[in-house]
Amino acid sequence: MRENIRPLTQAELPDSIKLSEFAFQYELSPEQRAERIASAKPGEQWGYFIEDKLAAKMTIYPMATWINGKRTKFAGVASVATWPEYRRQGMVGKLLVNAFHIMKEQGLSLSCLHPFEFSFYRKFGWETYVEYQNYELESRHLPHQFAIEGRIERTEDRNLIKAIYESYAASYNGMLERTDEWWENRIWKNAKGTAAVYYNEADQPAGYMMYKVADSIMTIHEMVFLDEKARASLWKFIANHDSMIRKVCLRAPSDDELPFLLHDPRFKQEKVPYFMARIVDAEAFVKEYRFNSAGERTRITLALEDRYASWNQGIFSIEIDEEGSAQVKRSGPSADEADAGREEAQLTCDIQTLTAMLVGYRKPAMLHRAGRLQGTAEAVKLLEDRLPDRTTYLMDYY
Repeated sequence: MRENIRPLTQAELPDSIKLSEFAFQYELSPEQRAERIASAKPGEQWGYFIEDKLAAKMTIYPMATWINGKRTKFAGVASVATWPEYRRQGMVGKLLVNAFHIMKEQGLSLSCLHPFEFSFYRKFGWETYVEYQNYELESRHLPHQFAIEGRIERTEDRNLIKAIYESYAASYNGMLERTDEWWENRIWKNAKGTAAVYYNEADQPAGYMMYKVADSIMTIHEMVFLDEKARASLWKFIANHDSMIRKVCLRAPSDDELPFLLHDPRFKQEKVPYFMARIVDAEAFVKEYRFNSAGERTRITLALEDRYASWNQGIFSIEIDEEGSAQVKRSGPSADEADAGREEAQLTCDIQTLTAMLVGYRKPAMLHRAGRLQGTAEAVKLLEDRLPDRTTYLMDYY
């Protein structure tokens, strides 16, 4: 039986769309199918073929995010699917391993995806990197004690909203750098309702809301604020709708402080695990990483384990200078080198644990307590002191 993995041709894109429609249980109109085919970029969609028949497939999107305030390229993985007659034969695993090589060649040292099952992707080195809060507030919870310090205006100025979003997104780890194409096809095309912008007392835009009111429910699609005055003012604006709504629904970052700020914090709150991340090329990622500055250099030796990307398997000597830039030297992964290196390494972990630490989702001390990071308490603290404290968040889906 002849099997191979390769990029899809333009003529094979309709077969890929059929598989997506079946696997994810939706149906596109002829116009939508034509639009997807026209917008597909060469080399992004990969298929597992058996006797020239598409059995499984995935998409690799070159994208960008922010890590510690620095723009970072990454690979967005999406549309992973297999026809039922070919399932449980390891095809998706082979596609994913092939993707690691493609990502590395393209200089994409990080990968993110929305999992159908967290445990499945953990086997291949991905780890949860972001969660969010779902809020449902009844009108009685709304913060009438807040004040609008400045002004709020409804707007159709898309460039203004984009500029506020970019400032907000850079303050989190993992937010998407939205291209003009993304804004047009993913945001504006689906925008339902109204947009309002907050201007502070200096008349500078510092926040916005995109929302819809229907059936006495206010659904907030996006709420962005650059400081606490912007947050309070936007919530006062929401409270001013109390005569026409009975409920407000929105999504917020995992560290959002709204419950503490309200008189009555007993409203419906749900923390939802969302996307996963995986460092694809540890050496490249660490070299570009922005560590905390310090008064002296820090040297850490790390024994890293990665079953599916051999270039990540080995002993890494990481030297971080006073400004937070790192130099990395790798040895291994021969058996003799690995055994000797593990004895000398200050810290040992797998690629999932390294990802969770460096993207800011979990701190080294917590992972050490959980048995995910091995080493002395002194070495753990040494690393934790050099890692910036940033919340992970993602407002988009792909």
